[in-house]
Amino acid sequence: MTLRIAEVFGPTIQGEGALIGEPTVFVRAGGCDYRCAWCDSLHAVDSAHRHDWAAMTTEQVWDRVLDLSGGRPLTVSLSGGNPAIQDFGPLIARGQAAGYRFACETQGSIAKPWFGDLDTLVLSPKPPSSGERVDWAAFDACLRAGQRAGQMVMKIVIFDQPDLDWARDAAARYPQLPLYLQPGNPDVDPDQPVPPQALAERLEWLFDNTTGAGWFAPRILPQLHVLIWGNKRGV
Repeated sequence: MTLRIAEVFGPTIQGEGALIGEPTVFVRAGGCDYRCAWCDSLHAVDSAHRHDWAAMTTEQVWDRVLDLSGGRPLTVSLSGGNPAIQDFGPLIARGQAAGYRFACETQGSIAKPWFGDLDTLVLSPKPPSSGERVDWAAFDACLRAGQRAGQMVMKIVIFDQPDLDWARDAAARYPQLPLYLQPGNPDVDPDQPVPPQALAERLEWLFDNTTGAGWFAPRILPQLHVLIWGNKRGV
């Protein structure tokens, strides 16, 4: 069995969500069942890029993680695309046996048994601005699959007021999930710089309309990697 891998890179830092700032090696899977309007990783999503994806065995991916981390255990983040399309169970078992921790971010559209083996499962349902529609029954199946995970959290990207209203409804549906919100980045061209002031303004808007408006459930975070590196790949 091989895995479709768009890229393996790091160590860098996790730029968002519950593990923000944590040293991490990223394993980015190729392929996705969504086509979000503002996707910032089309190179791992669109099948037009499939010829750039590598077919790698679990051992080949693991050897690359070992090489990048120098054999020093850290967090390995499974991202994409949608990593839930593929079977990362053997990689998780291989890495955890060596002391590595595993996190996965997925939109919650496909449930996998290996969700329960993760140290952190991040479910990131996509709001209306994505152009996608969440299947909440599939999302519930992901919750059940991840019951044994070390922690499960929900992360939602916010671009506008309809997204924020939708996020409040999602939070009410799943009050047991710690909630992380971050402002979306509409400037996803990897060859163009991202103005820090524009990021700060979107973050301020999100704060004003959540905590500033008396909604204290979510944690409001920036995309730290975008603040540091813009839209560069592999950092």
